[in-house]
Amino acid sequence: MGRFLQVAGLVIGLAALVLQFCITILASMDAGRGFLGSIVFYFSFFTILTNIGAVLVHASLLSPSGYAWLPAFAGPRMRAGVAVSIALVFIVYATVLARLWQPQGLFLLCDVLLHYVTPVLFVLWWLVAGTDGSTRWRDISWWVVYPIAYLIYALARAPIAGEVPYPFLDAAKNGWMSVAVWSLAITALFLVLCVIVVLADHGLSATRAPNRRVHARKKA
Repeated sequence: MGRFLQVAGLVIGLAALVLQFCITILASMDAGRGFLGSIVFYFSFFTILTNIGAVLVHASLLSPSGYAWLPAFAGPRMRAGVAVSIALVFIVYATVLARLWQPQGLFLLCDVLLHYVTPVLFVLWWLVAGTDGSTRWRDISWWVVYPIAYLIYALARAPIAGEVPYPFLDAAKNGWMSVAVWSLAITALFLVLCVIVVLADHGLSATRAPNRRVHARKKA
């Protein structure tokens, strides 16, 4: 089951990212952005960056050389961190962003794949095969660097590009107090997910340990 979820996550995630890139670049250029500006626009979404991380985790573990390829993404703590981030993608989109626009056609397909399908596949894979009990509470301080760095980038880019990737980050329209409240709320949610992931990692690993010992004795 773990192998199936991993292969499905890699294939679907990579296909969705490539398709989203193609249709986004075309639509962005039609909207008046240049080619390079459209590429920057594509990579300015937390959803895209996090799905790229998930694809790299799957690819690093499925490659013939195993951990030798992109070892940073194959590590258990990176896997857990990506699980937190992609769970955040699912929750924030499903509860906040989904109602703000009505995508059609290929945009709808990519929307469903990148916000729902790939997060579910990755988290299920992580629960089934990605945990090993090696995460530590101090890992949370490293995981949270990613969303904070992204927030800084998005807010710094906004006055230069004249746009934000997500409506709740629009200080010009909503005011800085609203941006601060939303940012703190999402950061708090991220930290809650971090705690859940660490507890799940330790709990699932402890549950599997007796089964591994029984299986080892049977093989012996």
